Amino acid sequence: MKTHAADTLSQPSDPIPSGREYYERSLTVALLRARESTMRRFKRYADAESLTLPQWRVLRALADGEPLDAGTLCQRCVILPPSLTRILRALAERGLILQVPCSDARRHMVKLTEPGKALFDDLVVQSEDTRREIDQAFGEDKMQTLLDLLNELREITEALPNPE
Repeated sequence: MKTHAADTLSQPSDPIPSGREYYERSLTVALLRARESTMRRFKRYADAESLTLPQWRVLRALADGEPLDAGTLCQRCVILPPSLTRILRALAERGLILQVPCSDARRHMVKLTEPGKALFDDLVVQSEDTRREIDQAFGEDKMQTLLDLLNELREITEALPNPE
């Protein structure tokens, strides 16, 4: 008899697992722990430049030179709109980004300035050894598989019906 994915889901009558093992195998906890452990290794580079990690993500999103609107930045950087507004203001005050004209006055388009691009390039060079160290320790093939699986997980969960 063939088993379907739906057959492996917990049935309503199954007891809800509890205890340390259940917590240790929690998807959300595992994702948070992996994020925190990984980001800790990169935070020192941002700190040295008086940047927050979300500010660095915005610089990274703008690094290819294409001006982006606030909505695109929110999506690419995983930042809520009110936070992005503060981040854009702080980066503009430092002269790292500037607003560019847009045919749609409702859209707020920004791009990196030359100092912003230079800072981003410097951060990439500084952090490259750390990225390489993680890739080598984890395994480059495993890293590519992990990234593929995480992107697939995101796509699948985004396609699920809204629980509300």
